[in-house]
Amino acid sequence: MFTRSIFRQASAAARIASPAMAMARPAVATRSFMPAAFRFYSVKNTLTEGSPALAYASEKPLVRYTEEHEWIALHKDNVAFIGITKYAADALGDATYIEVSDVGEEIEPNGSLGSVESVKSASDLYSPVTGEIIEKNEGLIENPTIVNKDPLGDGWFVKLKVSAPEEVEGLMDIEAYEEFIKSD
Repeated sequence: MFTRSIFRQASAAARIASPAMAMARPAVATRSFMPAAFRFYSVKNTLTEGSPALAYASEKPLVRYTEEHEWIALHKDNVAFIGITKYAADALGDATYIEVSDVGEEIEPNGSLGSVESVKSASDLYSPVTGEIIEKNEGLIENPTIVNKDPLGDGWFVKLKVSAPEEVEGLMDIEAYEEFIKSD
């Protein structure tokens, strides 16, 4: 979903769009040459302390990650928060527009929950599990930059009533996800 080619395409487009930019060496292109482990592994891909996903219940949720860089925090009552990881937010760049599916919509695994547009690219957000959207983050829709500032906290996208909680068993825990992004 997020690749290094996004960085190169965005910087090339900026140079073409503005003659003044043609002579400048964009910072985005410079970032694309740093090893992914250096750029992204050092960031925190765990839920932010005080985040709505943690504050929802007194017990900590089961948190899992997908290969598409989404996270899910599943609570014992089968309510889950879903968002993108810090790794994905960094690769995406500054978010400019966020669209989320409607409340009441039934979602299947790998079904689209919405999309994120940024200055670099546009990407879909996929559900890792089956369920019904019970809430969408209106604050995030009104202020998309929240996903860049706090993707594992206030930058959650949807709250889902999960109908097949066993589907999270096939997803990665934090250790597996960190190994995954080292090799990405």
